[in-house]
Amino acid sequence: MGFSYLWVLLLCIVGEGLVKGALGVGGLACNWGTRSTHPLPPSIVVKLLKDNGFSKVKLFEADPGALQALGGTGIQVMVGIPNELLAPLASSVTVAENWVSKNVSYYISKNGVDIRYVAVANEPFLKTYKDTFLQTTFPALQNIQAALIKAGLGRQVKVTIPLNADVYQTDSGLPSGGNFRSDIHSLMMSILKFLSDNGGALTINIYPFLSLQADPDFPKEYAFFNNTSKPVVDGSISYTNVLDANFDTCIAALEKNGFSSLPVIVGEVGWPTDGDPNANIEDARRFNQGLVSRILAGQGSPKRSTPPDIYIFGLIDEDAKSTQPGNFERHWGVFNFDGSIKYSLDIGRGKALVPAKGVHYLARQWCIMAPDASPSDPNLAQSINYACSYADCTSLGYGSSCGMLDARSNASYAFNMYYQTMDQRKGACEFSNLSVTTTTDPSPTQNGQNRSCRFEIMIDLGKHEKPRRPRSSPAAGLREHNSHKVVMVLLVLVLVSTLMI
Repeated sequence: MGFSYLWVLLLCIVGEGLVKGALGVGGLACNWGTRSTHPLPPSIVVKLLKDNGFSKVKLFEADPGALQALGGTGIQVMVGIPNELLAPLASSVTVAENWVSKNVSYYISKNGVDIRYVAVANEPFLKTYKDTFLQTTFPALQNIQAALIKAGLGRQVKVTIPLNADVYQTDSGLPSGGNFRSDIHSLMMSILKFLSDNGGALTINIYPFLSLQADPDFPKEYAFFNNTSKPVVDGSISYTNVLDANFDTCIAALEKNGFSSLPVIVGEVGWPTDGDPNANIEDARRFNQGLVSRILAGQGSPKRSTPPDIYIFGLIDEDAKSTQPGNFERHWGVFNFDGSIKYSLDIGRGKALVPAKGVHYLARQWCIMAPDASPSDPNLAQSINYACSYADCTSLGYGSSCGMLDARSNASYAFNMYYQTMDQRKGACEFSNLSVTTTTDPSPTQNGQNRSCRFEIMIDLGKHEKPRRPRSSPAAGLREHNSHKVVMVLLVLVLVSTLMI
């Protein structure tokens, strides 16, 4: 496959996307997602951020617990507005004023939260949305800006719109040929002028992992930094990685349309660790270490030497996210769901990542398939299906961390995830006489079968402040569509087939 075609394909693939995180002088930046059945208390997350040098954070919605915990910390905050709020915000400046008063002014004045950006919408122009938000995004942006000015925050808090990189493309197959999509070109010009006039920034989400994921012929090395891939030569510039090439396609599009000085933020970029053969700890460590090293070195792109803010996606795994794009969607975190370390990262000045502190867990007990239960039991398939419909079984898929478990361990993993998700409640380990509880850790990490497969014990929510249940607002494009049960059913069929062999 020719490289020009590969690059065009990359820009298309990017449009089907997901992810979130932040950079900046003086520290790292990241996306903090809250779609977990057992989320860490916000106070622990904020301590985790500070301990690991994160000075900027992006929230997908104005989460009260997160915003309260960020007060007085000095961490700069970007607060997101979910897509379902665009219509009411676009319809009335009064609605926008109320939103700003409740979610921005209040936390700045009462809690000392350093809010710097309001991110209006999230990837609203994805082609898969079929123009749903074309008429409401810009008016909502205008009304939020007006509300910030009325609140006396026009200088302190800026506006942006996080967009998927499918808003631009290149007909030449090279970054220099970049321009905005013809179907939204006029709208983009209005938005860019508005952002420029009001001191805002353009935010773009870039996903090298998805480019590799969607095309088996994509040169894997080109997704990483300091790689051995053949560079893409564009005039006097040689591009050695996807991030630079994609980012400069956006810069070329801006230059072509008279916005060469508009600030650009990379709102989401990262690499998942599970749920797919390409989503593994080794590749995630390699990608994110290269990314962090660039950020700390203040490295820009060939067309923009000034480094952009880059928000790493994401901070912590989220087991309640939609799996529509793939099972990997729940595993983007640099940290596990409980704030424990997945892999080592040099975060500068000889420092390594440190785990979350003060986390309390449920009792050290697990739910497993009973030793005397038979894999041929007619109730087993239904039991696994039930467990995986309510709990996260994405690590059991092909090429995933627990994908090589034997039949009995497969069932045990599913049973245990349900048991833990249900807070080890009485009756949660009763699967038609097929299961029992045990105090012996059944994780393969204990017997050497698979070093990365963990049978989890969940956080004890009763020993922490009670978190709010994750809402159904779209946090990242298609990622928040409520379609995970379809993926889980397919996964269960695979597991059952394994058990019957």
